[in-house]
Amino acid sequence: MVRVRNPFKRQDSFSVPLDTLHHPPSPSPAGPDSVPTLASSAAADKSTAPTSFGIDEDEDEVKDKDALDEHATALTSAHELHRQQHRATDPAARETDELDAVDLLSNGKERPIETASDIGTRCLSLDDDPSMPIHTLRMYVLGLGLTCFSAVLGQIFYFRPTSLTVSQLFLVVVSFILGRVWSAVLPKADKGRFWAFLNPCSFNIKEHVAINIMCSTATSSAQAINVFAADELYYDLNANYAVAIFTLVGSQLLGYGLAGLCRAVVVFPTYCVYPSLIPVVQLFDLVHRDKDYSAQRKRLKFFLVIFVAIFVWEWVPEFIAPSLTGISIFCLARQNSPWVTRIFGGSYPNEGMGLFQFCFDWSYISGAGPLYTPLATQLSIYAGCAICAVIACAMYAANAWQAHNFPFMSQDLFYENGTQYDQTLILNSDYTLNPDALAEQGLPWLCPSYAMYYIGCNLAIGATITYVALWYREPIVKAAREFRRGAVDDAHYAKMRVYKEVPMWVYAGIVLSSFAMAMATCYTGHSHLPWWALIVAILIAAAFLPMLSVFYAITGWQVGLTTLAQMLGAAIVPGNSQANMYFALYSSSSVTQGINMAVDLKLAQYTKIPPRTTLSMQTLGTVVGAILQLVIMKQIISSHRELLTDVQGSNFWSGQNVQSFNTEAVTWGALAKHMYGPSGTYFIIPMAIIIGLACPLPFYALHRFFPRLGADKVVVPLLVYAVGYLNAGINSQNFFCVCLAFWSQWYLRKYRSTWFRKYNFLLSAALDGGTQVFVFVATFAIQGGAGRTVIMPSWTLNPADKQPDYCVAT
Repeated sequence: MVRVRNPFKRQDSFSVPLDTLHHPPSPSPAGPDSVPTLASSAAADKSTAPTSFGIDEDEDEVKDKDALDEHATALTSAHELHRQQHRATDPAARETDELDAVDLLSNGKERPIETASDIGTRCLSLDDDPSMPIHTLRMYVLGLGLTCFSAVLGQIFYFRPTSLTVSQLFLVVVSFILGRVWSAVLPKADKGRFWAFLNPCSFNIKEHVAINIMCSTATSSAQAINVFAADELYYDLNANYAVAIFTLVGSQLLGYGLAGLCRAVVVFPTYCVYPSLIPVVQLFDLVHRDKDYSAQRKRLKFFLVIFVAIFVWEWVPEFIAPSLTGISIFCLARQNSPWVTRIFGGSYPNEGMGLFQFCFDWSYISGAGPLYTPLATQLSIYAGCAICAVIACAMYAANAWQAHNFPFMSQDLFYENGTQYDQTLILNSDYTLNPDALAEQGLPWLCPSYAMYYIGCNLAIGATITYVALWYREPIVKAAREFRRGAVDDAHYAKMRVYKEVPMWVYAGIVLSSFAMAMATCYTGHSHLPWWALIVAILIAAAFLPMLSVFYAITGWQVGLTTLAQMLGAAIVPGNSQANMYFALYSSSSVTQGINMAVDLKLAQYTKIPPRTTLSMQTLGTVVGAILQLVIMKQIISSHRELLTDVQGSNFWSGQNVQSFNTEAVTWGALAKHMYGPSGTYFIIPMAIIIGLACPLPFYALHRFFPRLGADKVVVPLLVYAVGYLNAGINSQNFFCVCLAFWSQWYLRKYRSTWFRKYNFLLSAALDGGTQVFVFVATFAIQGGAGRTVIMPSWTLNPADKQPDYCVAT
């Protein structure tokens, strides 16, 4: 296997494999809580450790393992003596008191956090108390209440111009406050049986995590909502509530069951970090597990100050001064140039690519996760964005695909003259294609930037298959073999062995029951999807879930399967847009839900929640959330139908997600042969999957022959995916995200390791949490969520007759 060069190796670092230095403890006869000594852990496994967090040791470093075994005891003693001396003269050295000697450099400073093992054992707590109560009345009341809240807010966010989800960090904060208030206000258990039932103990971490697992199932709009929203907006079809709810539940539980069946490779191993979880788990640890009360107060004060500050600040760019969403020096200098708008504008939906804009609105920055997403992941994305900008400008300048006839950015379908295409005119009553009507209306056209988005998605799908096979094949195979032997080598998994695992047959039963629900609703809901096509969709989900989950667990970025699913659906059930939507639902949506399940299972592993509790919380939250999401979706469509069908929408409401999904369903479902066939205008789009399969090969070969060039750091699927990244929405945040990525994931991680470990992820948690609180309050207070929209008077940073960034409208 080709090794990934360590980008943070320093002259005073230990010249040994980092995963060996801090090897997670394996289960031993002494029990799951036993921890090996330095020497025993260093010699425990001579085999190559799996690639972790995208970083692995060099081949030449493996030669030093024997030297480590011989000198481990002396090394430990020397570092301990140095630590004591340094601590006596430098109060700042107390920040590293809780670290082992192997985590310190020869100068007493903390070693950079580089591997998945470092993340799991140095940034996250291994403490656990199996006797801690979970299933309390308080947990169920708060869990169900916040699930309802998440479902409502998540559905509102779905119809925003920039897609947002309800942040887990926000829910962690809210549930902690409510749980502590409940515990403090009600009489304690010693006052009688009744109070013991209502308030049995202090609010603990396991109740807290269980609440958040339950309500996190409803934080984002389920993909089945895409189907029902498109039906109402474009086909005047109103879904039956019973059929819609069972469709929602069945499509989500199907993914849960598939994820449970392959959890040995997508949850248990150390390499499955899921970077977005680290801020969440650190926040749980801060408020429940930090035993150093002085340090806890300091970190909690830091969190609260940032949380309040960002909540107050967000009123400025979101309401008072929208120009701060994206400040462009180029637009200010050339306010009448459409080309300047296309390249440098980006603070208004579908305005431009937002190059070099300065964004001061964290609600847009937070989606990229610049403070916790690995640097290699982020740089690969932004390198792809640079390529995207060059290609988009070149295509528009050359009038490729009739680009001058259409908006620079849009997700809609158009006639060749640039007017909006009416797809209902070319479909029969059963949603199959009417050839005579198509001949009269003509084929629809895509905006070139949106066609590039399709190409990027398909390139990424093909590249992911090859990339995972080349770089992660050995770790995946090793993890599967270890699970079969009952010897998973992960510190957190070792702690979880005291709890009963969910049997495989339970997850298999979930898959079968979900299949039964899907089969019933496909026929009663008139999906036009035959039973055998449904089976093919489920098999596609089962095949892609493991590799996409592992890719997300390591890189922190999820590759979507929707375009591939729609393309295959068009080949299997050609000429029917409704069947295509349902085929995509049960293939790509099941993968998305399966990844969400894997994330929650990993959260439970990090925080030591019993697996059976995790599954029950997810199932309960899914059912409750599905019902509320459907109700809210119908209310929003009835109130804002015109804005949701408009190409641009507004700063508050946008139907871009539904428009995009409907465009994909019509073009793939009814018109695939005409638009994407060998003689079609957009034949390059399906071919991009085949091209994508070859994209990782040059980087792999380059690293093999020239390992010092760093070609292994390029996350190829994300590089090619970003070829269509700047296709829609608000794009003003990207430049600022690059700056934050270097500051956090390079400078702090490498040169300020202790501050990075203690505060970086808390900073991300505070910024995201405070912003989410603002978005919730503002949605109902000023942005029409409660039926009334408050308009800010125009002034310099809120122009009435211009775009917020002063770019000319195109």
